[in-house]
Amino acid sequence: MIAILVTAESAASVVYGIFDLLKCAGRDWPMVVDGRPGAELLEPVLVAAKPGIVRAANGVPIEAHRSFDEVIAPAVVCVPELMISPYGPLDGLFAREVAWMRRCHAAGSLVAASCSGAMLLGEAGLLDDEDATTHWAFCEVLQRRYPLARVRPHCALITSGEGQRLVMTGGGSSWMDLALYLIARYVGIEAAMQVAKLNLIDWHHVGQQPFARVASTRQAEDAVIGRCQTWIGDHYAQAAPVAAMAALSGLAERSFQRRFKLATGMTPMEYVQTLRIEEAKHLLETTEAPVEAIAGEVGYDDAAFFSRMFRRAVSLSPAQYRRRFGGLRAALAGTRH
Repeated sequence: MIAILVTAESAASVVYGIFDLLKCAGRDWPMVVDGRPGAELLEPVLVAAKPGIVRAANGVPIEAHRSFDEVIAPAVVCVPELMISPYGPLDGLFAREVAWMRRCHAAGSLVAASCSGAMLLGEAGLLDDEDATTHWAFCEVLQRRYPLARVRPHCALITSGEGQRLVMTGGGSSWMDLALYLIARYVGIEAAMQVAKLNLIDWHHVGQQPFARVASTRQAEDAVIGRCQTWIGDHYAQAAPVAAMAALSGLAERSFQRRFKLATGMTPMEYVQTLRIEEAKHLLETTEAPVEAIAGEVGYDDAAFFSRMFRRAVSLSPAQYRRRFGGLRAALAGTRH
């Protein structure tokens, strides 16, 4: 049994999407090839604190098949994404879910989470001394809330823990990667490939960094550092930006460096480079300017150095990024009438 957790914060499309992909393993490929459905090879079940209708996020009703009390040690506990703020409180909000997950894991269940669902693994204490990933917008807060975890923001899928019984995927549609992984693990690679082909699923092999936008550059509560953030947002391309921010702050440079890192979680230069890369992404998506011109526009005199920095941050070269996302933006623009 694969128990799919349902809560009031669940995204119904992901809950049902995972359910449907698991259900079609072994069943749908023979139907397409031979005209007759095959046997269902997995048993997904929707589980909540109580059976019956759960009014999930966006008001969509989901019918939970079983309660926590009825599901003691499934092969897998699957936690789909949660529609929660990265910065909102969690203490006690999912107490029943966390207790059930902890009990199942102790009884031998694999616990898998997609996107922000990884926050519940942290709440359950399952991430201590383990590799972890989540949606890129939650990576910073996951690391801060559960400091013993080793958060890998570049990864689209991670397995960790004793017996590889912890599985996490990154953001958005990486729940499909999670479903395919579970099919491959419990049925076989060929069955997972069949499901991927039937549903036109492209594995997120480059990770989630190409999709990431700046989450950690939100305004710091420290007023002095916040003023520097506002200023650098318009001046990131100028020469010696860190020295200029330090002068603006009125602090000694060493004190400024320490205070900036404390307020933002980044060094000032890391922050500047993040802003530059984000602007470069935007220019690659929306213009046909040469890479060399974009490098200069965002503050890099050496286009080769810029390309290396970009690849390190995004896992794609500037040209690859433009082909992937510039084409997508153009296609979407073409649908507007």
